[in-house]
Amino acid sequence: MIKLPITRFLLFFVAIGILVSCGEEKKKRQLSLPKTDLKTVSIIPLPQKVIATETGFALDKFSAIFTTETANGFAEVGAFLSEKIQGKTNLDIAVNSVQNDSLEGIIYINRSDSLELETPESYQLYIRSDSIIINSNSAAGAFRAVQTLRQLIPETANDTLADYPIWAIPTGKIVDAPSLAYRGAMLDVARHFFSVADVKKFIDVLAYYKYNGLHLHLSDDQGWRIEIKSWPKLTEIGASTEVGGESGGFYTQEDFKEIVAYAKKHHMMIIPEIDMPGHTNAASVSYPILNGNGKTLKPYEGTRVGFSTFDTRKDTVYAFIDDVVREIAEISPSPYFHIGGDESHVTKKKDYIHFVEKVEKIVQKHEKRMIGWDEIGTADVDSSSISQFWSSTENAKLAVAKGMQIIMSPAKKAYLDMQYDSLSKHGLHWAAFIPVDTAYNWSPKAYEGIPEKNILGLEAPLWSETISTISELEYLAFPRAIGYAELGWTPKELRNWDTYKKRLADQEYYLKRMNVNYYESALVPWKDE
Repeated sequence: MIKLPITRFLLFFVAIGILVSCGEEKKKRQLSLPKTDLKTVSIIPLPQKVIATETGFALDKFSAIFTTETANGFAEVGAFLSEKIQGKTNLDIAVNSVQNDSLEGIIYINRSDSLELETPESYQLYIRSDSIIINSNSAAGAFRAVQTLRQLIPETANDTLADYPIWAIPTGKIVDAPSLAYRGAMLDVARHFFSVADVKKFIDVLAYYKYNGLHLHLSDDQGWRIEIKSWPKLTEIGASTEVGGESGGFYTQEDFKEIVAYAKKHHMMIIPEIDMPGHTNAASVSYPILNGNGKTLKPYEGTRVGFSTFDTRKDTVYAFIDDVVREIAEISPSPYFHIGGDESHVTKKKDYIHFVEKVEKIVQKHEKRMIGWDEIGTADVDSSSISQFWSSTENAKLAVAKGMQIIMSPAKKAYLDMQYDSLSKHGLHWAAFIPVDTAYNWSPKAYEGIPEKNILGLEAPLWSETISTISELEYLAFPRAIGYAELGWTPKELRNWDTYKKRLADQEYYLKRMNVNYYESALVPWKDE
């Protein structure tokens, strides 16, 4: 049964009543839509429950969208849906407007208080022949439902049902919620810089598959990529290089705000990372007073790791870090700040531990939760901080023993920069070759004995040593990032490679429409082969 709060229920039918009262009442259109089975549509991530009723909803020029207008974000979700429908079908669907007296099929996006919606991203999607109703207790949940609805809209219209195009959406009920709270990707913009436009395009595709986080690796030995107004040489000097001798680049704080706002529109957060105390050559070249490796510094454009470190016993270093965290935190609404902490090979162990513990307090001072790569588990950090498991099971279990949450990013399974196979054009294989099936056939909730209760989510990192363009980025990310979306959303018992690869093949229509340069793995039965 569809449950709408009385006021919203009345609003929905008042809107219908207004349509009927506008002049002479019109007869309802009589359409004979072909039977379609909701369960056969290739939805990714696969929803928790799908019940098909084998009729159709006619999406056409007479359709309209209405939303709860008294709850934050719902009208914006309606506008987003309208924009995406127009991009796919060229239909101009009005939102919260009754100006057209010929409306027939209503899409209603409803703020619901139903106790059946257990998480903020849970949703119910009811599709009937005359209406579509989305229920969620948050705009984020409604937005996830909209991504499902977008996948239900056929690629082409049926022009045999009427003298105008109709997109027949199969009817039924979908009840859905994410398996993991955090589902993210990481983009390394330090080894090679990617423009604001590139990042936005990446967000577009990730959001379509219900990702809710994008982690930006903003600094490394090869480049510093974000403006810090109190330390201007970071971008004057540190941003001028990248791997291979190319020109580098950086985001102004206004650029970063633009990325954050774009992600927010897609109900994704941006998690900023400043990697330290290692991976800091670009910072120390800009301000040699920060350097702790005892060597004369010069800009670095190679791919070697582990040779740089901050001076962990110098007060100036912590004053610098305080300024950096403060300026970024002020323009970053995410509750998290990532301090890196990996591969700090020339930092003495006691100095590394001292550093991580001091930086954790700086991050907390600026009202953020610290995230670090799994090495931070060796320090005496607070249980509120988060360990990102990329390499060491031992380090991850140290974090678990401290009561910390874990983001699962094991390099052997989840690194998007690993080559698919020995013939891959881009990527590395120091951890493993990761073909599309290997990327899908594992469970982040059952990996290396990490307790499920400690797992915050899954993140797929994309390091950029071997790529410098959006096309090359897409080659490594897709289609594997689509599989990681399902690992983070869909319960393990519903996942199956043999059925997934067929649904994945159907994604080529969307990927081509978005001009995504995906890798056409021979393991997937693509439609154009």
